[in-house]
Amino acid sequence: MTANIKTIGVLTSGGDAPGMNPAIRAVVRTGIYYGLKVVGIKRGYNGLLNGDMAEMKSRDVSNILQRGGTILQTARCLEFKEKENIEKSVEIAKAFGIDGLVVIGGDGSFRGARELCEAGLPTIAMPGTIDNDIDCSEYTIGYDTCLNTVKDAVDKIKDTTESHERCSVVEVMGRAAGYIAVHAGIACGANVILVPEVEWSFEHDVLRPILEGKARGNRNSIVLVAEGVGGVIEMAKEIEKTTGIETRATILGHVQRGGSPSARDRVVASEMGCLAVELLLQGKQNRIVCMRDHVITDVDINEGLAMKKILPEQLVAVAKKICL
Repeated sequence: MTANIKTIGVLTSGGDAPGMNPAIRAVVRTGIYYGLKVVGIKRGYNGLLNGDMAEMKSRDVSNILQRGGTILQTARCLEFKEKENIEKSVEIAKAFGIDGLVVIGGDGSFRGARELCEAGLPTIAMPGTIDNDIDCSEYTIGYDTCLNTVKDAVDKIKDTTESHERCSVVEVMGRAAGYIAVHAGIACGANVILVPEVEWSFEHDVLRPILEGKARGNRNSIVLVAEGVGGVIEMAKEIEKTTGIETRATILGHVQRGGSPSARDRVVASEMGCLAVELLLQGKQNRIVCMRDHVITDVDINEGLAMKKILPEQLVAVAKKICL
């Protein structure tokens, strides 16, 4: 370890994700392990801009591994888009003695981290989002827990759908990415999976599988729709009108963000948090901690933000072959 780092800050930004607390815990305890002072910044960039922060001790992160959400909280900060406020945030951070910062969040949070770096505050970013849509990382903190939440919810919906011989159209989160929908759809045996990355037609890709399934004796149908596709209420009405099958729409919403993080999210968050602190101690900055080929590593933030994450064709092909 070569950098002259004595105090680091940590914040969570953007939408909350299960596993953020284990990530905070890892940053705090790794920092303390290396003899650093660790400052927790409340409510993301909003807290940084307003000096809402305090030192965190090892005990402050005791018993948070199993807790969902983020003990540091998170908030939108439109003021952070303005250059003068970024510069002000750096001045405030330095006034609190902060020599380096760890940011846990999504791609919007990464852009804020990059701006802070360019303004003079060494920063390392970590991917915390249920959407799994960070281009440079094959996995993001919170994704596994979200998938299990969706799986449990759809399994329950499927029970009542089968009892009434209905069709259920279920919308899951993911913004413009279809990772949650595809993985959850395969795990739950959905009859139809619609994602923004793949073109589809209502007649061929929705109605036909439902009617063919009914002809084979299926007593229910599940249509899983990614948030980026949307329109589930109207779709449900059109399915019922066209097929005569009673159809209901369910938007799972923010239940997908909550809950105790899974074992995988706890372990990955801990690994990433540890590496983030060590990168700062090595004198590195403007980096994203990520998972590449199942290994926790790091990439330049500009390189990471320029990457394009593509939904694997093989995964989409599997869904088409077995979701009948």
